[in-house]
Amino acid sequence: MDYKALADYLFPDVKETPEDIEARFPERQLPAGANVTRIGPSPTGFVHLGNLYNAIIGERIAHQSQGVFYLRIEDTDNKREVEGAVETVINAMDYFGVHFDEGATAEGDNGSYGPYRQRQRKEIYHVFAKLLTERGLAYPCFMTAEEIEAVREQQTANKENPGVYGKYAKCRDLSLDEIKSNIEAGREWVLRFRGQETGEIIAVEDAIRGKLEMPRNNMDFVLLKSDGIPTYHFAHVIDDHFMRSTHVIRGEEWISSLPMHVELFNTLGWKQPVYCHTATLMKMDGESKRKLSKRKDPELALAYYQQEGISKDAVWEFLLTLLNSNYEEWRIANPEADYHEFPYTLEKMSVSGALVDLDKMRDISKNVICRMTAEQVRDGWLEWCSEYNSDFAALINKYPERTLAALNVGRGGAKPRRDIETWKQACDFMSFYYDETFRVTDDMPEECDEATVKDFFGRYLASYDHSDDSAVWFDKVKAITEEMGFAVKPKDYKKNPEQFRGSIVHITNMLRIALTGHANAPDIWEVSHVLGEEITRRRLEAFA
Repeated sequence: MDYKALADYLFPDVKETPEDIEARFPERQLPAGANVTRIGPSPTGFVHLGNLYNAIIGERIAHQSQGVFYLRIEDTDNKREVEGAVETVINAMDYFGVHFDEGATAEGDNGSYGPYRQRQRKEIYHVFAKLLTERGLAYPCFMTAEEIEAVREQQTANKENPGVYGKYAKCRDLSLDEIKSNIEAGREWVLRFRGQETGEIIAVEDAIRGKLEMPRNNMDFVLLKSDGIPTYHFAHVIDDHFMRSTHVIRGEEWISSLPMHVELFNTLGWKQPVYCHTATLMKMDGESKRKLSKRKDPELALAYYQQEGISKDAVWEFLLTLLNSNYEEWRIANPEADYHEFPYTLEKMSVSGALVDLDKMRDISKNVICRMTAEQVRDGWLEWCSEYNSDFAALINKYPERTLAALNVGRGGAKPRRDIETWKQACDFMSFYYDETFRVTDDMPEECDEATVKDFFGRYLASYDHSDDSAVWFDKVKAITEEMGFAVKPKDYKKNPEQFRGSIVHITNMLRIALTGHANAPDIWEVSHVLGEEITRRRLEAFA
């Protein structure tokens, strides 16, 4: 076979050489030890938690080393592409605070190593498809889907590994004339890599999993599909070389494909990047773990966290607990530090399934929000409401001073209140600060019948002075409590309940319910001074 003639026949328009491409994309000029990483999502319209999980790894190891983090759109599968999906990816990453130094943007490309959309790099791939063909390492295959399926059935019956290789690669040894005849007859073809059956074992040092050993590739895998667009196997090798990636971060489902990728890097004479195969995202299903499912689990989609209003900082912190086993220990030691200061390392990543526990994430979210200033909470909440709850956004804007004062209740100090867990839940919790959304949802304590409720509020309003400080105010509450036969000290009531009608806890709960609609609410005195005297008196008078 004249492989040079075959290459010229298959790729007559390819005039550039590998050396031309190398010159176009030179080595990056970066500090010693700087890492170059990327994420390469497919534009399917579905951006999932795994995309963010891997993006955080890439962003951290790049930016902590003064390197480069970029976005590449892997759109080689035209059938799965959804219109507007690239913008969806970019917007989702921006929302969650993942920022790229270069790569695909909504307007085009940003950077010197593009195009950053694989379908726009077709000519680059063809240079190396032609090179492999010239070297006798790639050939056109005309096998139909039906023929390949028949081969798989035969292999299954023989208990052999499925695939196109060895004697099952029917087009491996076609002559140049036979190839020309097939193409001229209009038969579709793909370009396959010519695998070698050696029985050799290869070893790859994975940055997360350590040494991986597996048989060397023997498959005649597809390099170019029938439309001339490469498969992931071919495209990512070329792209990661010429975009000068130092690390490839991807899910563990790609480990089985590693021999193909190692084969290509070795064949092309290129330095192999460091592979980092991350653990699968799991969830508890009864007593066992299972992989998160796009069909079953809404929390797999990043849109879920946006719609639920889970703070992007909480999502980051939760994922960091999955990514590094020492993150929680670091957070306890550095309660006020920005999570970007955490020294993330690949070495402390788990190789077992990463458990996505929404209860834990929401608890982390409470901690994140309680550490924020009132202004930061207001801004994050308003941003979410502007997108998902326009009525509440209008209230925040209508009552800016009251909103800020309300968010300051219980904030600060050694033990700040943890009332808000999501921006969505904040709308429910904060509703009592606005007459438009105020509702009494809890019943008065069972120790307080209607007559007792009426008697208490009559006494309370008679002595109420809005200018009282908290100490004077509470002394008055204690005096009324004692007058009505309730225990001023809860422990006295607990010790001798028969001697009292109830305790001061029941008295203050009546106040909380009247003012906020809930028995579980912040400090009564603080709440009344956020609401103001007019609203406070009006709500209390409804029970007098």
